[in-house]
Amino acid sequence: MHETLHIEGLRRAGTQLADAATGRLDAPVPSCDDWTMADLVGHVGQVVSFWGGVGSGRIADPRQHERPVPPAEDEIVDWLRDSVEAAAGELESVDPQTPRWNWSGADQTAGWIARRMAHESAVHAWDGTAAVGAAVVPPTDLAIDGVDEFFEVFAPRCADRVEGPEATVHLHATDGDGEWLVRTAPGSIEFERGHAKGDVALRGPASDLLLVCWRRVDPEQLELFGDAGALRGLLDAVRI
Repeated sequence: MHETLHIEGLRRAGTQLADAATGRLDAPVPSCDDWTMADLVGHVGQVVSFWGGVGSGRIADPRQHERPVPPAEDEIVDWLRDSVEAAAGELESVDPQTPRWNWSGADQTAGWIARRMAHESAVHAWDGTAAVGAAVVPPTDLAIDGVDEFFEVFAPRCADRVEGPEATVHLHATDGDGEWLVRTAPGSIEFERGHAKGDVALRGPASDLLLVCWRRVDPEQLELFGDAGALRGLLDAVRI
């Protein structure tokens, strides 16, 4: 069940980030601009606490609710652990189909929030663990779902940024049942699951494909065939 996948993913990533940050709060996080580990921990704690409350209904009007202020650095890692566990518990306790507001304007359910928190925390767990030289990646099933979410939720919001000629991008996970064909045209991004030839093809583990989407991993580190410019155009457009 996706809800189990997402709750487990949130808990796992929160633990990974907290473990990486322990005793290393001053460490820079190269994949997050000028953030330190403390900044990253504070951000994740704020986000999961806020959205856990929205998903559970504890926060009645999210558009008028301020996110919590992270505590001092001597308390911030424990605060992250507590915030992640509290959010996971809140999201676990509610039916995923329960109506809940989110900014997507589409799937207004608690399940959408649990999914978003799983992938938000998984990518940031990679940021933190990579920053200390011990990068961990999300498991294959979560990574495949993360690529789906990237194209379902984020790509349409950035479609108006697409420039240049029409192009097709094929992504192929080598470790699971994940293949995507993405079609781009000026002002448009569409995708479908399945095997098809594209102007460019990118093959690799699902976790690497997800990290390429989120601009954490250079696609040149994977198997890349065809017109690399088509892939660059897609990634340049979908910047969050």
